[in-house]
Amino acid sequence: MSLAVTVEELQALLSHENAFTRPFGFRVESVEDDVCTLEVPFRREWERPGGIVSGIVFMTAADVAMWLAIKTRSGLADPSVTSHMQTSFLRSARSEDFVCRARVLRAGRRTTYGEASCLTKAGKLLTHHTLTYVRPDGG
Repeated sequence: MSLAVTVEELQALLSHENAFTRPFGFRVESVEDDVCTLEVPFRREWERPGGIVSGIVFMTAADVAMWLAIKTRSGLADPSVTSHMQTSFLRSARSEDFVCRARVLRAGRRTTYGEASCLTKAGKLLTHHTLTYVRPDGG
């Protein structure tokens, strides 16, 4: 299967076309069929007391990475939206960048199911997420 989008198209979507993703500064590191990996920079405005990266950053990174992983298959115009997300926080990140990798596990006509993991740059697992997306138009 060939990719329906490029890294550059997905980065433009994050950086210019969607206001909700801009404050996080996500960078598309790589894409494959049904997979997207984001670089997530540390930003002081998302820091909790003690230098811990806020959970909202992990959850948003997982959600956005899955959104983009779906687009690797179906293109930029895919209207899929999150219908369910479950998050397990396994380890804290402290004042550090991390990566988030999402992959589609099953894509149906109306529903897509996948998982995402956020990891330190050294590869230690920080969070695990399961996500379900739906196409409002029914596919």
